[in-house]
Parts: sequence; C-alpha cells; structure tokens
Amino acid sequence: MTASCSVCGAPAHPGAPVALCLTHLLEAHEWVEAEYGQTDLLPSPCAFCGSRLGVRYPSGWLCAVCEWRVGELPPDAAAASRVDVVYYLRFRDRIKIGTSANPAQRFAGLPHDEVLAFERGDRRLEQQRHAQFAALRIPGTEWFETDDALLAHVASLPPDPWGLLARWRSEAAARG
Repeated sequence: MTASCSVCGAPAHPGAPVALCLTHLLEAHEWVEAEYGQTDLLPSPCAFCGSRLGVRYPSGWLCAVCEWRVGELPPDAAAASRVDVVYYLRFRDRIKIGTSANPAQRFAGLPHDEVLAFERGDRRLEQQRHAQFAALRIPGTEWFETDDALLAHVASLPPDPWGLLARWRSEAAARG
C-alpha cells in the first residue's frame, strides 16, 4: 500500500523518510537550507583562516570553521591581534594538545571529531601541558590517551573556545 502525503494527501514520494509528496519534500528542503545553510566548498579560501569549507545561506557564504563572512576583508590589525593558543582536540578516544596562532587553519589539516578547548599560551605552555600529561602521551606524537586527569583539566577550561578566541583577538587588537 502506498503512503499518502501527510500534508496534501497525494502519494508520498517513494523512499522518503517521512510521508511527504515530492513537492512538500522540496519545500521542506528549501526551508532547512535557508534556516541551517548548506555546507559546501567555498568559492575561494576564507580570507581570515584559509579554510575551504563553508556554509551557504540565501544571504551569502560563511566560513564553516571561523564563521568569517565571505567577501569581507580581515581587519588591518590582524597581525597586531595575533593570539597564540594551546588547543585540545578530540579524535576518537585520544586528545591532541598543540599550539597555533591560527587554529582554524591548523585544524583543517588535522583529523578531529571535536574542538574541546583553547588555553591562551604559546609553545612554553604547550610544553608544560605535554610534561603534565607525559604518562598519557602516545610516543612520537602530540596525541594523548584520555584519562580522568586530562579530561578534568579540559573541563576546567572556559567553554566556547571559538568565542573565547574571538574575545582574545579583540582584546589584542584593542591594545594594538
């Protein structure tokens, strides 16, 4: 027996995950795309972080990594607002502790499932964290096995790493 569209009663589109005809499936798709965007390759690399992945909205493109609006130039004070961070990335059951002044660009080349946290600091702080969690380190890498101490440290860092980085960059630019 063929299902009927739950909106108009026409035959539901074969294979559709919900009982909707093709017309209503397309309307739903357009709504989702307008509301949540469509992830795709950017027309050109992001001017702020260099990522190639973007989200297309009816109003234009945003970088999927740093959310910089495509077409807008980075601030002139970008060099003056350099902020080094120690980052914590999760990939499967491991955590990478690294450092970068441009984490979005750095992450584009790293396998990861989640950005866990940022901590303001440079190579010295990164080396301190590597020493602190040395017993968990996978030899020859910056990847660490997870355990309660490492997870507690990450949980003690402020949430919203990207918002935090934006604030730090803004503060650095203001100090100029």
